[in-house]
Amino acid sequence: MRAILDDRQSAHAPQFFMANGVAQPSPECPERIERLRAAAEAAGCAFEAPADHGMAPIAAVHTAEYLDFLRSIYPRWRRIEGAGPEVIPNIHPAARGDGYPKSAVGQAGYHQADTACPIGEHTWDSAYWSAQTAVTGAGAILEGARAVYALARPPGHHAFTDLAGGFCFLNNSAIAAERLRRAGRRPAILDVDVHHGNGTQGVFHARGDVLTVSIHADPARFYPFFWGHAQERGEGAGRGANLNLPLARGTGDEDYLRTLDTALARIDAFGCDALVVALGLDAHVADPFQGLAVTTPGFRRITQAIAAAGPPVLYVQEGGYLSDDLGANLTAALEGAQG
Repeated sequence: MRAILDDRQSAHAPQFFMANGVAQPSPECPERIERLRAAAEAAGCAFEAPADHGMAPIAAVHTAEYLDFLRSIYPRWRRIEGAGPEVIPNIHPAARGDGYPKSAVGQAGYHQADTACPIGEHTWDSAYWSAQTAVTGAGAILEGARAVYALARPPGHHAFTDLAGGFCFLNNSAIAAERLRRAGRRPAILDVDVHHGNGTQGVFHARGDVLTVSIHADPARFYPFFWGHAQERGEGAGRGANLNLPLARGTGDEDYLRTLDTALARIDAFGCDALVVALGLDAHVADPFQGLAVTTPGFRRITQAIAAAGPPVLYVQEGGYLSDDLGANLTAALEGAQG
């Protein structure tokens, strides 16, 4: 199975994370890459470096204003007297109007949804190559591959067109799906991360040409809280092209797989001929976020069902955090993906 990874993705090393009012190191750490790489190789993956497709595939999803912010904010932030080592907003507007702040502090608040996406010296470079990893994976699907794994880190599914959040800066899955769509495919995105893919939903919310489906822990009491509810179906041209399938906390394999059947039926009805799976492994029972209770064999069954659905699949890495089971979960998922 082809797999894509660029070593520059390891340079992003966020130090700050806020949980329940307590500052602590971020769980989205570079060590994830090494564990996931070894686990993918154990499943028979052969890694290759991504090609550099430039800014065009990224700018097809994200605004130029936002991309300029991501590229320039760190050196501007460091020029502030007494500024901390990472860009962390201290203000979040309740509503973003037509006005756009000129200051680095104001722009950080405008473009960063929470404190889980601190921007350091190497964040842009790592995010850029994470996106190129996903774009190259989409290219492999267009070349005829049936299953491809893109080890994209930092992850992407909480990133909107002009807003970072939840460890995410560029929406890798959305960028890959848009690449497929522009090449004439009819793509769908299936998000199996424990957290709702709110950024992905936001990117395509008013569009009907990309189907977005997310299976996740019920956001009534779980991040991202404000998105991911079952009644969110899209708007305008996108009405009916978004399907959220929230699950009760602690849901295990059997109920998850029944919900997956519903997701795959909708994907089939959409006429999908190229599927992007936002592959979060944090639905595992031992993941630090403790949202759902999928087992390691459960991940194999999930990807077996996805593979049996028919369309070629690009698996884009999303969540899944350090635990003794992280590597085994990916190995099982990628073995299932290969039948």
